Amino acid sequence: MALAVGTKAPDFTLKSKSPVDADIKLSNNFGKKNTVLLFFPAAFTGVCTQEMCDISAGMNGYASLNADVVAISVDTPFSQQAWAQKEKITIPLASDLNKEVIKKYDVVFPMLAGVGDTAARAAFVIDKSGTIQYSEQTPTPKDLPNFAKVKETLGRLK
Repeated sequence: MALAVGTKAPDFTLKSKSPVDADIKLSNNFGKKNTVLLFFPAAFTGVCTQEMCDISAGMNGYASLNADVVAISVDTPFSQQAWAQKEKITIPLASDLNKEVIKKYDVVFPMLAGVGDTAARAAFVIDKSGTIQYSEQTPTPKDLPNFAKVKETLGRLK
């Protein structure tokens, strides 16, 4: 069960190679911007590619709501980078290779397709003070989060 609305968002620092080679630290946004965290099961898969390409195409909509978007999976930063280049994904992709962040946010999907634990598909909106204002874990990895509700929540936080 994903962390609940009203919970203080666990901070993290994760490696990223896409779109730039840099660490992503959640608390860097505190006091400045809201953050949309998207957890996804695996790079190079159909639903994940659709989700990240759609979000990349609509990034201006999130920026106008004073929000950064960060997507997290247990893939290596190198595979995320190759996937982002292939699919023209422009949102920051963060690697939770050690599965620490998916555990902190309680979004572990056990034994996906028999290959091991991955991130469940989930969305969180974290306000500038670091509190979760929206939390959703989809029923299955094939289901996408309700992005209308994500944007509605951001609209109330501006």
